[in-house]
Order: sequence, then C-alpha cells, then structure tokens
Amino acid sequence: MSERSASAAGVTTPAAGAARLVRRRLRRRPGALAAAAVLALLVLIALAAPLLAHLAGQDPNAYHDDLVDSARGGVPLGSFGGVSGDHWLGVEPGTGRDLFTRLAYGARISLLVAIGATALQVLTGLVAGLAAALGSRPVGLVIDWLTNVMLGLPSIVLGIALTAVVPADFPRPLLLILIIGLLGWGQTARMVRAQALALRGLDFVAAARLGGSGRLRVARRELLPSLAAPLITFAAILLPISIVAEASLSFLGVGVKPPTPSWGQMLSSAQTWFRADPMYVLLPAGLLFVTTLAFTVLGDAVRSALDPREESRLRIGSRKERRA
Repeated sequence: MSERSASAAGVTTPAAGAARLVRRRLRRRPGALAAAAVLALLVLIALAAPLLAHLAGQDPNAYHDDLVDSARGGVPLGSFGGVSGDHWLGVEPGTGRDLFTRLAYGARISLLVAIGATALQVLTGLVAGLAAALGSRPVGLVIDWLTNVMLGLPSIVLGIALTAVVPADFPRPLLLILIIGLLGWGQTARMVRAQALALRGLDFVAAARLGGSGRLRVARRELLPSLAAPLITFAAILLPISIVAEASLSFLGVGVKPPTPSWGQMLSSAQTWFRADPMYVLLPAGLLFVTTLAFTVLGDAVRSALDPREESRLRIGSRKERRA
C-alpha cells in the first residue's frame, strides 16, 4: 500500500507517524515555537513587501531631500532617524528614502539568497557524498580530494574575486546563490559520505545489493530515506551561515547593487552614519541578528526532534510524564 492510499484509507504510515512525532517534540520547546514564529513573520514581510510599501504610501527608491538636513551632511530631520507617521522607521541618511520599505525589500534578498544557497549546498553535497561513498575507489579519491580543496578555500576572498569578473548585467541575487552554494558544499559532502559509508554496511543495504539493485537504486530507495534527518538538520545549520555570507559580501560592496536594497548593503553604507544616526545601523544589524538567532535556535530544535534518543530525554524531566 502506497503512502497516499494509506493516508486516504486512514492508516498511519511510518513517515506520517515520524512527522507527527517531530511536531510533538517541537511543540514542547517554547524557543523553537518562538523562532518559527519570528521566521514566519520575516518571510511574510518579505513576500508582502510591495503590499506593505503600498500601505505605507512609500517607494523604497524615492528620494526625499526635504527630510534630511543638508547643512549637517544629510542627517535625517527629527528624532530617531526621522520617525513619523509617514515614515514608520525613519528615513535613510543622505537620501531620505523610507527605511521601513527598504528593510522589507531587503528581507527578500537576504532570505532568497540564504534559502537558495543552502538548497544548492545541500543538493551538491548530497550528490558528491553519495558518489564518493558508492562510486569506485578512483571516483571516491577524486571527490575526497575536491572536498578537501573546497573546505580549504577562503570562501569570502574567492567570492569577492568571482563577483568582480562576472558581467555587471548578470542577476546579482542569482550570482550570490551560485557563489555561496558552490563554494560551501564541502561540509555537506563530507557528512553525507560518512553517513552513507556507515549505512552501506547494514543488512538492508546489503540485501538490496544482493537482490540485484544498482547503485542508483540503492541510493534512492535505501540511503536517501535514512539521510533525510541529518540533511534537514544540516540545512537548518547552514541557513544562518548563508545569511551571514550574503550580508558579508554585500557589506564589502560586491553583493546586490544599488538601488536594490539588502541588509548587508545597508550596513555597509551605515558605516559613516553610526554616530549621527544610530537607528540606521541598529535596524539592519538587529534584523540580521534576530534572523540568524531564529534559524540557529530552530535548527538546534529540529536536530533534537529528529534524534531518536530525544523522547527518553524528554520523559526524564517531568515526574508526571514518567508516571504516564
């Protein structure tokens, strides 16, 4: 019976039971629920950025020279960076552009690049790790050597060099996804290779190979279901790293090009304004910190929820649960 027909017939499949168990474990962690709520809010803000800009009545790229003090070098007029009923989080120094709409559009770039780069890292590392574990010895040696090279490369320096030689009309978000993803798959490949080598010696994999299954079929039918949990956990760990990498490249001026907003780009331009307008520094830095922290907390919670030993640990803490 397939999983779809089993669910239609009201039969609980192993995958559905495992998903229900993970959800129950996550619900026991208030930190994980809070992190998931924060990330859901950030994703909603990123998706609804045009609608939010329309509701605020602001264009993220519109200049407002009348909202900055030209005599003081472009410092926003008013308190807290020019916060007002029209500009909910103030305006950008020097240009007077609305800060709320730019932060909302900047969330699109940061989250898009982070999710895309993480997906590319996981996919590339999965293919390379499985090929190293199941392929011939020469193939395994070549992939191991290439993995060590990728782990030893200075990613930020190489990323700066690559962005400098790529034509300016190439879409920058896609370029950042390719650079971060293709330079950061080494750790995933090493983890997948180690897990696949451990699984390859188990009875169910040996039985599949003795039954005539080829390497691709063994990888797809036997290894991938067992690798799902560590891959999900590793992806949750890689997401905040990808966010920081995108912000670092944008901070160094080789990321998304103006006028497209990005949190890292805003931090880069805020270097000269941190004394005159601290809000311009605190807002993108605070959003980066909160996003990275939320991904880290949620990733740790997912790792614990996918741990088969977690259920026994959770039962130890409560006398009522031990009696139950």
